[in-house]
Amino acid sequence: MSLTSADFGAIWLTLKLASLTTAILLIVGTPIALWLSRSRSWLRGPIGAIVALPLVLPPTVIGFYLLLAMGPNGFLGHFTQWLGLGTLTFSFTGLVIGSVIYSMPFVVQPLQNAFSAIGTRPLEVAATLRANPCDTFFSVILPLARPGFVTAAILGFAHTVGEFGVVLMIGGNIPDKTRVVSVQIYDHVEAMEYAQAHWLAGAMLVFSFVVLLVLYSSRKTRAGWS
Repeated sequence: MSLTSADFGAIWLTLKLASLTTAILLIVGTPIALWLSRSRSWLRGPIGAIVALPLVLPPTVIGFYLLLAMGPNGFLGHFTQWLGLGTLTFSFTGLVIGSVIYSMPFVVQPLQNAFSAIGTRPLEVAATLRANPCDTFFSVILPLARPGFVTAAILGFAHTVGEFGVVLMIGGNIPDKTRVVSVQIYDHVEAMEYAQAHWLAGAMLVFSFVVLLVLYSSRKTRAGWS
């Protein structure tokens, strides 16, 4: 027994979703993490709590409210229909939005920790050299926080690959459109196709182990260098 064309389609869609979600999160999450690491505003606590909500909320709760928001009667649904785009439910775009929200803390928090670890001294030195904020970010902050970006990218990608509740609530189970690996495994089990489920579940197990091995090995290497 081997993987079917439907399995490969689910794998490809999952990798596409995880890659796009990770790229968006690195772009969107970087300024959020930088602000959270530097700001002294009273909003820092509430915004940090909002970012971390997916860590404690059940995925089905997040998926349910996103389903309502993106549906025909939701505020986001009204907006996308006004733009002539229809609703985002049961679409790949909807999966991306849900994945970005659900995986956000796995990207923002490692970046926030990396930015906080830099401290203020390098930034003060850059300021004395009359570096503007853009130069400071790309010449000072980005190189020093590179390990945090690597960790954030790995965790964001891996967490998106393992999604189930959110993607099922928002996207349903449409082949080659919203059926990702986790949903495909569920379909195999529901149909009592345990051999097919073993192939996909085993691949997910190996993938997860490799991701964690790379992550912890890189941390050990950086600790050895320091």
